[in-house]
Amino acid sequence: MTDSSGVGGRVDAAFVGRANIDLTIHVPHRARPGRTAIGSALPVNAGGKSLNQAIAAARRGGRAALIANVGADTWGHQITTALTDARVDTRRVRLVPDATTGAAIIEVTPDGESYITLALSPATELTTDDIHRATAGLAAEAVIVQLDLPPEPVTTLLSHRRAPIVVGNLVPNPDLDPRLLAELDVLVVNQHEAAAILRTTAGNPLDAAAALQRLGPRTVVVTAGPNGAAFTHPHGSGTVPAPAVPVVDTTGAGDAFLGSLALDLARHTPLPDAITTAVHAGSHTVGHSGAHIRHTNSPCGDPR
Repeated sequence: MTDSSGVGGRVDAAFVGRANIDLTIHVPHRARPGRTAIGSALPVNAGGKSLNQAIAAARRGGRAALIANVGADTWGHQITTALTDARVDTRRVRLVPDATTGAAIIEVTPDGESYITLALSPATELTTDDIHRATAGLAAEAVIVQLDLPPEPVTTLLSHRRAPIVVGNLVPNPDLDPRLLAELDVLVVNQHEAAAILRTTAGNPLDAAAALQRLGPRTVVVTAGPNGAAFTHPHGSGTVPAPAVPVVDTTGAGDAFLGSLALDLARHTPLPDAITTAVHAGSHTVGHSGAHIRHTNSPCGDPR
């Protein structure tokens, strides 16, 4: 792919993870056993956590790059077009021949809650070779990696730092060496992910952040939806409240938060200020349908 950012080789933040197609349906309620729920039309849009985060950073005027694989199919080309339109650097997005792009099936209920099932495409999962190729010559202030990726590429990335700031997101793959969490400058998870990592029930986000920090990351941020976020870092800890907003769709709130946070960290914004801006970015996102403002809204079709 070519550089669509228009800003040369250096970027503020490089996001490492998955890009897929989102198939989103609004339903009056989730289908019950043996019953059918009738929902809305089914738009087909570019998605995936890393893609959403990169677009969120770019929409704030940041220089964002995505490191991901997609299939060389109709959906894969739709994804690269959406990234280009958002002015995300796509030089490290690889179109894999004869592979199907992954998809997320998203059910959104009237309260705005989203229920997501990800159909992975094994042929497009990042590999160690992908990481070596993508990070060779990478000039980024921050690198954000999804920790649920296969352990080999994550280990490679965390063992060979390519940026001053390394941020990890999501529950780590169970096969990832937990000692690698100490390589993270920042760990960002929601309160449910924090509970899964700590093998407990979701509790006070600030307590969870402190417990996660003891696993090795220098800074931990735990998001708590309408309750904002909590953080702890070497210079202290605190909480940031979220504004009260009407909720339409929570699908992209966490990604908008992280895209904004990563950009401000890359620009050396103090952490409490960066989290405040990120909380407002996430809160703004829940007011409309979809993970971000999208260029395409095509009917559902065959990805091939």
